Amino acid sequence: MTHVLSAVAWPYANGPRHIGHVAGFGVPSDVYSRYMRMAGHDVLMVSGTDEHGTPILVQAEQEGVQPKALADRYNRVIVEDLHALGLAYDLFTRTTTRNHYAVAQELFRTVHRNGYMIPRTTTGAISPSTGRTLPDRYIEGTCPICGYDGARGDQCDNCGNQLDAAELRNPHSRVDGEVPQFVETEHFFLDLPALAEALGSWLQDRSASGDWRPNVIKFSLNLLEDVRPRAMTRDIDWGIPVPLPGWEENQNKRLYVWFDAVIGYLSASIEWARRTGDPDAWRAWWCDPAARSSYFMGKDNITFHSQIWPAELLAYSGKGSRGGEPGTYGALNLPTEVVSSEFLTMEGRQFSSSRGVVIYVRDVLARYQPDALRYFIAVAGPETQDTDFTWSEFVRRTNDELVAGWGNLVNRTASMIHKNVGAIPAAGALTDADNALLAATGAAFDGVGSLLASHRQKQAITEAMRAVAEANKYLSDQAPWKLRTADPERMETVLHVAAQAVSDCRTLLSPFLPHSAQTVHEVMGGAGTVSPMPRIDEVDDLDGGPGYPVLTGDYRVDATVGPWRRVPIVPGTPVGAPTPVFRKLDDSIVEEELERLRANSRGCFRPGRGGRADDAVPGR
Repeated sequence: MTHVLSAVAWPYANGPRHIGHVAGFGVPSDVYSRYMRMAGHDVLMVSGTDEHGTPILVQAEQEGVQPKALADRYNRVIVEDLHALGLAYDLFTRTTTRNHYAVAQELFRTVHRNGYMIPRTTTGAISPSTGRTLPDRYIEGTCPICGYDGARGDQCDNCGNQLDAAELRNPHSRVDGEVPQFVETEHFFLDLPALAEALGSWLQDRSASGDWRPNVIKFSLNLLEDVRPRAMTRDIDWGIPVPLPGWEENQNKRLYVWFDAVIGYLSASIEWARRTGDPDAWRAWWCDPAARSSYFMGKDNITFHSQIWPAELLAYSGKGSRGGEPGTYGALNLPTEVVSSEFLTMEGRQFSSSRGVVIYVRDVLARYQPDALRYFIAVAGPETQDTDFTWSEFVRRTNDELVAGWGNLVNRTASMIHKNVGAIPAAGALTDADNALLAATGAAFDGVGSLLASHRQKQAITEAMRAVAEANKYLSDQAPWKLRTADPERMETVLHVAAQAVSDCRTLLSPFLPHSAQTVHEVMGGAGTVSPMPRIDEVDDLDGGPGYPVLTGDYRVDATVGPWRRVPIVPGTPVGAPTPVFRKLDDSIVEEELERLRANSRGCFRPGRGGRADDAVPGR
């Protein structure tokens, strides 16, 4: 058994999440975590809502509410949506807890004490009309290195270079289109050059392991070519105070939202442990060198997970060129793997909430089954390249693959058993065809499992659905409905083999389709839980702050029905009349959904206005 940390990108709490977000961080992390639990590993899956920074202030001002009230509202919306999607977090919390403040400040103090947080006078951008600080990511312009028009103030996605907003040509604010004003200000910078050698050594080891996706490791190694100190504080009054004398009292200086957000992986683990009654339980995932960790996000956030967060961890542990001693938490593990997805577009256009080119998770789940969305993301999502969500393809995948493929196999197997036997029949002598199907579905556990462990989920679900297709072909070839009178013993053997194949396929698809996996288990007469689901708990802040909802759950699988292996079916288990597992979608919904999209675009487009805050961080 291995301790496995699933560190899932923190969605920004300035609006509901759309399906592009959960395609990048949500479903892939849940599929992986569910599989690893079924395979016998001790998984800790953590995340929460990211609630600090200028984007929250901007959105709160637009809605006429206080930043905390905005964060409270969207924290609950996001928790409810991720719960409905079935994402099995051990803890989904938030960055406005007192626990998170304490952990973030501990890391800052130790990194500063070790000499890797250095003060500098620099140039900051402010809005001429409001006087508010503009974060680097809210400034766009032309890259001074490659000439790309659309570079952000922190980096250019075209050439991958780290930038300073003041270096951009023709800079403008994404919030309101204004040309920012640049003024002198003092901030603390993370001394990346002093950590570059340690970062480079770690990344080379990761490259040599061959575990990382090629696009991620290549991008990450390229970051080492231009390593400069990076600001870790901001001129803003919403966020975590800088925990140093002379700074704590300054109401207009706060920790950079990205400094504190990535620390959330650690603070959420610590909060989880405290809530279990064993405050040190988190250390098994963070301090044991044998533990593994996978970080899930969109490709725009690779920089923060393969450079900034590892640099913070190295600095905290005293492993840069300046040396130093670990803080209270001890030497902390660096990521084993950064699992970055590409972008999901919608009907050929980039997601944009402000322009109405969007469909929110809760809107999809209000009209369609959660596993239909999960299936589309798993089989056609942006794993290694940008992909497009279209309603016509969503309908086709649902009807042709889920309904006519997997759902049909379950329904006709259960129907024939119910009508002809009433219970799982015993098997007689097996033929070559019987053994061939059982060998194929049995062998799929190793193949699909290996692919899931290495984050090749599209290939994994394709292999699982291939096993479904083989089982459907077997039933068609054996035609048990013709054997009831002619050879009832052979009919029962065929139905026994088909039922075992259904059980195998249910397990193979369980990480991807947890809602229907439980349904299939029950349709085939099974008892117990094979797909544990998250729950929403209303909790008090551990350190006296206001309460909030969290996602959590008990995901221990029943050893007799839920592990990643073949579980022999039990002859004599009653099987009732089944109802369809998946709903077939009418072709008319394509035009209905496209009309909704057109109506949203007409109603939401605002000439002369920049994109809404959540458009700036599609990976979160």
